[in-house]
Amino acid sequence: MPRALFLCSRNRLRSPTAEQVFSAWPGVDTDSAGLAPDAVVPLDADQVAWADIIFVMEMAHLRRLKSRFARHLHGKRVVCLRIPDNYAFMQPELIALLETRVRPFLRSC
Repeated sequence: MPRALFLCSRNRLRSPTAEQVFSAWPGVDTDSAGLAPDAVVPLDADQVAWADIIFVMEMAHLRRLKSRFARHLHGKRVVCLRIPDNYAFMQPELIALLETRVRPFLRSC
């Protein structure tokens, strides 16, 4: 069962939406966190270790992830979804975008 970790800045809109959407998929475990100091759920090394695949929303998140958790990323698949911070929590357009961009990666796990 793939374990998918979704990351954004503050873990308020995009990553919690992704966590909720994909937690409903059979055979997928999900979690989410934020990379900013004021994130609702700040990312920690245990979450990175738990994940089989890590999805970041923007290239800036990828850079922060690599900067802070480089030694924990060995053997991890990290995917940048390139989804800007223009959406509300569970906004239908965000859900559709997430499903389109994440589906191929979860199918191949």
